[in-house]
Amino acid sequence: MSENKNILKDTHGRDHAYLRISLTERCNLRCTYCMPADGVQLSPKSHLMTYEEIYDIAKTFVDHGVTKIRLTGGEPLVRKDIPVILEKLATLPVELSITSNAVIIDRFIDDLKRNGIKKVNVSLDSLDEGKFKHITRRHEFKRVYNNILLLVKEGFTVKVNAVLMKGFNDDEIIDFINFTKNLPVSIRFIEFMPFDGNKWDISKMVSYAKVMEYVNEAYHKDDILRLKDAPNDTSKNYKIKGYQGSFAIISSVTNPFCDSCNRLRLTANGQLKNCLFSATESDLLTTLRAGKSIEPIIQKAVRAKFKARGGMDTLEKLQKPQLHGKNRSMITIGG
Repeated sequence: MSENKNILKDTHGRDHAYLRISLTERCNLRCTYCMPADGVQLSPKSHLMTYEEIYDIAKTFVDHGVTKIRLTGGEPLVRKDIPVILEKLATLPVELSITSNAVIIDRFIDDLKRNGIKKVNVSLDSLDEGKFKHITRRHEFKRVYNNILLLVKEGFTVKVNAVLMKGFNDDEIIDFINFTKNLPVSIRFIEFMPFDGNKWDISKMVSYAKVMEYVNEAYHKDDILRLKDAPNDTSKNYKIKGYQGSFAIISSVTNPFCDSCNRLRLTANGQLKNCLFSATESDLLTTLRAGKSIEPIIQKAVRAKFKARGGMDTLEKLQKPQLHGKNRSMITIGG
């Protein structure tokens, strides 16, 4: 353990207790906002973390105060050693959760339960089968939909993440909210964010304010209930009176939640990103493989974290491709 016990505190006073670990850059879908149309250059297998390295790096973070770990990808469940990774990480004193596209999650229900995973986030950008195929470039809607119902039936806490894009799925906002009427799920609307190759344009983005316009038109104001947000929550949470589930808006672009950010990201090839929007990365894997301590690198990366959105602290900066174009595509960062 480093002499400085506070290696996860940044210069803005934020403690980082939440680590998102990408297990793979591979995915069985091809979502347009996540992966460039011509694909991505995958890291060679030798450059990716083994399950032992994932555990060793995760343990270092846990030793310094991380209490939550979320596994992401790509699609984390396409990794062949996922059962072993789950078993190893389940030995750490953390809340372990996973984000998946749910295409094959039915095969892993027992693995998830055995290793104490109770929370599953599912990416689903349309409730329309044709649109789903268009956005994912794959024909898997029925399987994903049925697996969401299966996860609920099996007792998991399910959040459904939908990236909103103007002219594509903004006409489904109310359909998504009505999906929560008889199902105890949380629908989370995410503002479209800029990454390499996803042709981001602020005109395609559906803002938090716009979502609430749709909501206020569709429901009586007394039936729209504002819920209490959890500490460090990225979302503003609501529910419709009498509905089993809830909905939320993640406003990373128009109303960022950077002041309370407690998240760090580890890519599948062992790079630490101190912010989703950050173009800089810190190589933990090379140092780990050299048998040296990764703690100084972690501390330096955390202390270099900008106050807001990787330094793009205004919408004007966010609209400059030369700034966000240096970032990876989303699939190689980890969702």
